[in-house]
Amino acid sequence: MSVPGTPKPSPTSGEGAERRRREAGEGLLRSRISRARTLRANMTDAERKLWFALRDRRLREIKFRRQVPVGPYIADFLCYAARLVIEVDGGQHAESRQDERRDRWFAANSFRVLRFWNNEVLSNIEGIMSVIVDAVRAAGPHPDRATRGRPSPEAGEGKEEIVP
Repeated sequence: MSVPGTPKPSPTSGEGAERRRREAGEGLLRSRISRARTLRANMTDAERKLWFALRDRRLREIKFRRQVPVGPYIADFLCYAARLVIEVDGGQHAESRQDERRDRWFAANSFRVLRFWNNEVLSNIEGIMSVIVDAVRAAGPHPDRATRGRPSPEAGEGKEEIVP
């Protein structure tokens, strides 16, 4: 009950604000971001090895991110330009229904998923990198590369000058 002359609580911090944030999904996003940070800090040996090979555009100048919230999930590695998700899994993921559901969600949202076992990454990183390169190629040219090597029309380069 409000008392006359008393200011009402602000909508972002007043009564029911936590419920409104939760209903809007804000709490879920924050929890996924927090979970992604925790996963980045506690990578498995296989994830660490693959990240070392993918980070800083080391793989053909392709930009990858690690432990990225995407929709309701967190992708181990993600290349937005190629719409490619890479998952590195241990034995607990064998025949996982949750992974099947997750893969269906990614496919429905135009992402391709590559899954590798931890032991594959640790013992055959060159083969893994080859598969990743092939998957990126199949996705088409990287947006930055599509214009590389062409003259910039704004700078007037490459235009032939017509003399009257």
